[in-house]
Amino acid sequence: MGLDWKVFQNTINGKQETTQQKRHGVNPATGENGPEVPVSTKEEVDRAMKAAADAFESWSEVPWEERKKAVLAYADGLEAEKENFAQELTKEQGKPLAFARAEVDAALHWIRTVATLELPEETVTEGDKEIVVRFTPLGVTVGIVPWNFPIQLAVGKIAPSVLTGNPIIVKPSPFTPACGLKLAELAQQYFPPGVVQGLSGGDDLGPMLTSHPTPAKISFTGSTFTGKKVMESASKTLKRVTLELGGNDPAVILDDVNIDEIAQKVAGLAFLNSGQICIALKRIFVQESIADKFLEAMVKATKNFKVGPGTEPDVYLGPIQNKMQYERVKGFFTDIEKENWKVAVGGKNPDGPGYFITPTIIDRPDENSRIVTEEPFGPIVPFLTFNTDADGIKKANDTSMGLGASVWSSDLERAAKVARKIRAGNVWVNAHLELDPRFPFSGHKESGIGSEWGITGLKAYCNTQTLYLKRKE
Repeated sequence: MGLDWKVFQNTINGKQETTQQKRHGVNPATGENGPEVPVSTKEEVDRAMKAAADAFESWSEVPWEERKKAVLAYADGLEAEKENFAQELTKEQGKPLAFARAEVDAALHWIRTVATLELPEETVTEGDKEIVVRFTPLGVTVGIVPWNFPIQLAVGKIAPSVLTGNPIIVKPSPFTPACGLKLAELAQQYFPPGVVQGLSGGDDLGPMLTSHPTPAKISFTGSTFTGKKVMESASKTLKRVTLELGGNDPAVILDDVNIDEIAQKVAGLAFLNSGQICIALKRIFVQESIADKFLEAMVKATKNFKVGPGTEPDVYLGPIQNKMQYERVKGFFTDIEKENWKVAVGGKNPDGPGYFITPTIIDRPDENSRIVTEEPFGPIVPFLTFNTDADGIKKANDTSMGLGASVWSSDLERAAKVARKIRAGNVWVNAHLELDPRFPFSGHKESGIGSEWGITGLKAYCNTQTLYLKRKE
């Protein structure tokens, strides 16, 4: 049964419903209003929580294989709606349509891969004693989803939660509510009422969910600042939390790389999704001996990236997703003159409608400047240098964040030695951003707590129970 893409409502206890007050997102490429969506109140939250708690009693008892079948059927349902989701994603998030389709494909891959994972009981027998370790469902979970990848990151919470026996309430970002609401609506065709619910709202909805006594776990993806607020709220009832937060990812480029090839890759990874990726490259460190040539090649590659509405062909950078973030990113451009930064490419932004930012590289700013120490979350990056490998490692680690990093070299052994000394949860050699749902994704330092995905991520949705069984008295 197809979805109606003209109506966007909450999903509570298996039913679609709206609220007295409404709001809407904004198409960041045009400034036009998006579809009307509900503004949930405490009354909607309480009813969704009760429905989820009731659903937990039965869903947690459904055998793993049956839950797996439902998850895989959900993936098939999403695939049937792939183009509708992609089109809506480009409208509300702004990313080019090719990348929107790629996000839906990634979401399908995530669901189907997570469904192949298992958490069998672990048994040890010693004489007349048997010890069994079980992984049992936690209870109701809340998935708080950001606006940069609203489909992939939503299903990255939905699939492991329901697979492990936990009903989930999904809260999409107020900036990108439409796709998240449709993911919850679609789920009603495959899961019993209350197992997957979706609530849209304003800035007060997140605190209502995190402070509510019912949930056993909050899975949050977003900024470090908000993540700390989520943890503070969850601590009052000792809810479990998984926090995937900001990053200030370094690329450490060693002096033995193929300059033209790697410069093009690094530029593409820095400006992908207009820099609005928690693990996008945010600080480019290049060994001094090749720095000038590498910068020249990066500039050449960057000039070829087309900026524009995501509906136009060959666009690589769509708009910044929302006005608040647009103004924040523009603040870094204001600093160019104030801080006397040298602009290697970009530096001027287009006039007209839409939150468009020109991809910009700042050539060797002071390493204590804001462009180096903060995460812009937009298409502006500092180009920096280092001398020895040890110097590169030290500079890469000089941040309070530790989400991702990459090392680039034609000598794998040398690169791996550097990579092992980077303090981040995800480190690539000769690649970046290549995630795999079979393996844990987590941040070090202020980039997060706990893990998403992989077996470790599944266990984060479970309590561990140890049974000590004695055969006789």
